[in-house]
Amino acid sequence: MTKYLILIGDGMADLPLRQLGGKTPLEFARTPNLDYLAQNGLCGWTNNTPAGLEPGSDVAAMSIFGYDPRRYYSGRGPLEAASLGVKLGPGEVAFRCNLVTIEDGKMKDFTAHHIATEQARRIFRRLNKELGSKEIKFYPGLSYRNLLVMKDDRAGTLAALKTTAPHDITGRPISSHLPKGKGADRIIALMNEAEVVLHGRKSPATLIWPWGQGAAPRLPLFKRRFRRQAAIITAVHLLKGLGKILGMKVINVPGATGYLDTNYRGKAEYALNALRHNDVVFVHVEAPDEAGHEGNIKHKLKAIEDFDRLVVGTILEKVKSLKSKVKILVLPDHPTPIRYKTHTSADVPFVIWPQTPAGRVTAYNEKAIGRSPIRIADGSRLLERFIERTEF
Repeated sequence: MTKYLILIGDGMADLPLRQLGGKTPLEFARTPNLDYLAQNGLCGWTNNTPAGLEPGSDVAAMSIFGYDPRRYYSGRGPLEAASLGVKLGPGEVAFRCNLVTIEDGKMKDFTAHHIATEQARRIFRRLNKELGSKEIKFYPGLSYRNLLVMKDDRAGTLAALKTTAPHDITGRPISSHLPKGKGADRIIALMNEAEVVLHGRKSPATLIWPWGQGAAPRLPLFKRRFRRQAAIITAVHLLKGLGKILGMKVINVPGATGYLDTNYRGKAEYALNALRHNDVVFVHVEAPDEAGHEGNIKHKLKAIEDFDRLVVGTILEKVKSLKSKVKILVLPDHPTPIRYKTHTSADVPFVIWPQTPAGRVTAYNEKAIGRSPIRIADGSRLLERFIERTEF
């Protein structure tokens, strides 16, 4: 029976950069393993962000997992709640709650300088002690990625608020990006109270930033939908939560951080081992996206090259010697262009190996794959075609 590996290089896709001689990071980086897949597989384009939805990793990952976000998406917060084992009760709304650094009224760092997890946990325990109640609960997560759960009113005002992802406003004044809508005053007041709690602590975190709120979603299990058992490997609570909701096995890899120092090779090795007991294994690497948000070209090139060498390379070396058939799909979830420091909803390049090529492609990058005639407009259909079809 064929096994399936989906390797997600979060935010790898980009735009041509003057600093790289008009090349994109994927085009400039040294990626022999991705290029091998492109030369010997099927390349094309897909779009994981349906019109009208924000190009977040939550929406895009749902598409990659084979679920139409227009039908199933309810917010980012409830996915992270699932990852932390937080069960939302009736009327409860979960917010992703970043620890951030504000300076002179501007979003200096949406990660609070990648605050250490233990330090963040101490902060959230303190917040819960001083500001928590039956209607307000703070839950620590990983580094700057944490959770706030609040009781909504009958009108669902909190779920309907307009909130802004902090990574979308790096270096910009926060005043025009605070929560908006009926009930926003509750969130803003809580942010102000948390600022008082954080003041004077020896920490880079100066404020909490709630966003991406929603109620618990209802999705059919992956095994029921695709008739295959799946597993996911990621350091990001968002994807762990989505995997748990879909009934996937969530595999934790020692040293997986969601940043440049993550255990790339460990993710590859754990993925190969997971194929023994699972039919489909998703491997998510966050580092290229983080570098894109930083606007750091050097970091993005390093993240792409490490993904190629330590994840794709490790897997390719082993898969070529396996007796059982393994198919590989590689793609970003969305672009995170250096120029914008945030996600866009543009198409992303994918490669499927082994698969009969549709035209000659010499490398895995936006320019080379631009010659491919293959385009899957609805990204939530790609996985089904990857698993079920031999031809495109």
